[in-house]
Amino acid sequence: MDGELHENKNGTPHMIGEVNVEEKIFQKVEENREAMIEDIRNLVRIRSVEGEAQEGAPFGQGVKAALKEALDISEKLGFRTRNLDNYMGYAQYGEGKDYVGAFGHLDVVPEGEGWKHPPFSGYLEDGVIYSRGILDNKGPIMSCLYALYALKELDLKGEHPVRIIFGCDEETGFLDLKHYLEQERPPVWGFTPDCKYPVVYSERGRAVVMISALTQDMDKFFAFVNTYFIGAKNTGDRLGIDVTSPEYGVMEMRNYRLAQGNDGVFFEVTLSYPPEISIEKIFKKIGAKAEGMKVTVTQNYNPVRFDKEGPMVKTLQACYERVTHQDGTPVTTTGGTYAKLMPHIVPFGPSFPGQKGIGHNPNEWMTIEDLVTNAKIYALALYRLSQLR
Repeated sequence: MDGELHENKNGTPHMIGEVNVEEKIFQKVEENREAMIEDIRNLVRIRSVEGEAQEGAPFGQGVKAALKEALDISEKLGFRTRNLDNYMGYAQYGEGKDYVGAFGHLDVVPEGEGWKHPPFSGYLEDGVIYSRGILDNKGPIMSCLYALYALKELDLKGEHPVRIIFGCDEETGFLDLKHYLEQERPPVWGFTPDCKYPVVYSERGRAVVMISALTQDMDKFFAFVNTYFIGAKNTGDRLGIDVTSPEYGVMEMRNYRLAQGNDGVFFEVTLSYPPEISIEKIFKKIGAKAEGMKVTVTQNYNPVRFDKEGPMVKTLQACYERVTHQDGTPVTTTGGTYAKLMPHIVPFGPSFPGQKGIGHNPNEWMTIEDLVTNAKIYALALYRLSQLR
């Protein structure tokens, strides 16, 4: 590390050269803000909801178009790019096998109803952009791209190359990550800008459980659903799975779905569970109550955890605190991100404390200032992570 050692007013040392580098990074992000916002607005205008799989478009034409746009922007900025069969794509700065990665996604959930403005318009009002995907996750991953562009313009390189990875199936199944890992190695360090700040060091487990019954057993089925789900707390207390963790809080059940099949009915529920209980125990507990019905775990991702005191988490914490001047103590989350499947990455941003209930809802929004602040955090984070050995 280059620079002259001085002391701050509080007596703690800092490197003058490194402080200057940080300020240059932030200044470069500011210089590119208009171009970044223009590219983000163009990207959110593409309706990239998963569609019917076609040859060369595994998640539909809309998602394919969004990936092409993201890679075109990346090439315009001078990055080397790769398209992995329209499952994922990435932009890279620097050369080498072991890379740092920021993993975001371009696919979005359906727009639904209740919008004040067209949901794929990139509508801008009073410094706020309203569009499906502006927060989840096109705006943040493009902030990462422009963060890396700032490093590129300043010719700042570390021990490792850096990639910005554009996913295409985060909302529905992670098939994009599975395809990526068949062709590419995972990063040595990285994050996904698809959750919240401060840096998240652990995610709960996430499972989808289906309870089904034949038509002749509908009375018993509906009595079960009403007793243990609809008419109960969402903690699973009546099922005996209401585990409480000092770190993660209580078990949560959500996303109830009731439907009729060819020969009966089924009820589906998503469970967000702390590591103090296993999916095997959850399955056993539900099965014991669902007498005469079929219980199936249709999807499960076990809890993931990283060392709060490890170099990656500590680096991301420091970058967040440097830019925002807020407490960056690492936290946990009830959500599920690419960190469930991609090794060596943690959730990091983009939502700031107090910002909840925005993604997946009508009038999804993100302010220009938050996009720029994210780009500064991510630029510093990518630079610092690329220096880790």
